[in-house]
Amino acid sequence: MGDEWMVNGGGFPAAERVRLMEASSTLAVLQAAERLRAAGQRVLDLGAGEPDFPTPEHIKEAARRALAENFTRYTPAAGIAELRAAIARGLNERFGSTYTPEQVMVTAGGKQAIFNAIVTLIEPGDDVLIPAPYWVTFPQIVTFAGGRNVFISTEANAFHLTAEMVGETLTPRAKLLILNSPSNPTGSVIPPTEFRRIVELALERGCYVISDECYREFVYPPHVPSSAASLPEALRERVLIVGSFSKTYAMTGWRIGYAVGPQAWIREMIKVQSHSTSNPTSIAQKAALEALTGPQESVAHMLREYQRRRDFLVEALNSVPGIRCAEPEGAFYVFPNVRDLMRARGVRTSRDLEVRLLEECQIALTAGVSFGTEGYVRLSYATSLGVLREAVTRLIRFAHARA
Repeated sequence: MGDEWMVNGGGFPAAERVRLMEASSTLAVLQAAERLRAAGQRVLDLGAGEPDFPTPEHIKEAARRALAENFTRYTPAAGIAELRAAIARGLNERFGSTYTPEQVMVTAGGKQAIFNAIVTLIEPGDDVLIPAPYWVTFPQIVTFAGGRNVFISTEANAFHLTAEMVGETLTPRAKLLILNSPSNPTGSVIPPTEFRRIVELALERGCYVISDECYREFVYPPHVPSSAASLPEALRERVLIVGSFSKTYAMTGWRIGYAVGPQAWIREMIKVQSHSTSNPTSIAQKAALEALTGPQESVAHMLREYQRRRDFLVEALNSVPGIRCAEPEGAFYVFPNVRDLMRARGVRTSRDLEVRLLEECQIALTAGVSFGTEGYVRLSYATSLGVLREAVTRLIRFAHARA
């Protein structure tokens, strides 16, 4: 045997770019909850960022039709022409952009679009600016690409990013800024005027920008859906939009997302995809085409229901001793401050609180440290009001128990 066998005490000699990564914390919560369910316990899952609605019937019918027509072979690596055209047309008609199908690629979920984008741009030693709290996957992909994560704390401004914050954090080696509005995990929304100021500043300093818009449709009044597609064409020359069908159309398992941006960047991303997944699933692409071009009532229905759940949960959490919860402006998460609860119950970290709530109360949620901000937890309200009510009842019992 070679010397490699001695690496990590005889374990697998993982490449450094992988050893430096961490497994998805949100998926780890799901796995821990599944173990308890297998042991017969009733776990309330507020950890998953997954709509509890079924995929609309007309979308499922499009997939059945694709199967019946034997649309089961390879497609172009960038996705089928009809879907790329529909994505470009949808953005252009809604936000006044001028994208062509050649500036669009279809991916196996929004996550693959972000992965393709980062690994085609970032060289070892490049700085990537990421507002915190952040989606857990952003810094892990940067690490994989050899980049350096530079975090912009937004806690002092109620989790709202500003151009001034970006300007104070930009480094000489900054090459990319990642924006996520509405935000996972906070639900905060960057107003269009501030969004433009941020992009202008980033571009002035030579940065590229990824605009993660996976929750674009889920914003609550007075906010309305907005997109980087509405920026002037000159500003969009270094901006990549990432979108997903997963949240908007309750299609998480279908694994369909997309990227729209500069054709040269898209071309390199297609190259990466052609050697990884080859292409997104053919059947799922037909379903996504129907999702975009078919009836949209399901989106409005989900938004109304999410708003009902948000309104209940924010008020209910603020009644729990030791918890302070701001009202999210979009997405379907709350990100409450639990520092007082942790102190009262003798809990040192949000990760410890995550474990104790799962073991003692059978509530699955995600520690704030996973998103780069200690003293908070993320709860998803993409579940029923009944589950949310029971979860709050269990949290109240936990808060009143002795340390």
